[in-house]
Amino acid sequence: MQLMTTELLERFTEIGSQYDTKDPIIVAKFFDPCGSASWYATEYNPETKIFYGYVTGLVVDEWGTFSLTELESFKRPFGLTIERDLYFKEQRFSQHFQDEFQERTIETEKEEDHEHEI
Repeated sequence: MQLMTTELLERFTEIGSQYDTKDPIIVAKFFDPCGSASWYATEYNPETKIFYGYVTGLVVDEWGTFSLTELESFKRPFGLTIERDLYFKEQRFSQHFQDEFQERTIETEKEEDHEHEI
C-alpha cells in the first residue's frame, strides 16, 4: 500500500504548519495491522519525508516526529506492512480522541453489563 499519496501531500501542503495550533487537524492515520501502534499525522515535510503527529500503542503515547521511510520499511509477519487507514476522516485531534474515549467507555460498560448477567 502506498502510504503517501498525491492527494495527501497536497492536503499537508495546504494545511502547513500547525505548530501554534492547540487542536491540530489529523490529516492521516497509519497503523500496524499486527499490533497496537498508530501514527496520527498532523504535518509533513516532503523534503525530509518526516511527519509530525501523535503516536499511540507503543511504550508511551506521545507527540513527536516519525519518518515515512521508516514506516515503509517495517516488515510484519505474513508479509504485512504498516497501513494507511483508508476510512480515516480528517478531523481535529480533540474530536478524534474524544470519540475514541467514548467508544472505549461504551465497550467497557457493555463488558461490565455482560459480567453482571453471568
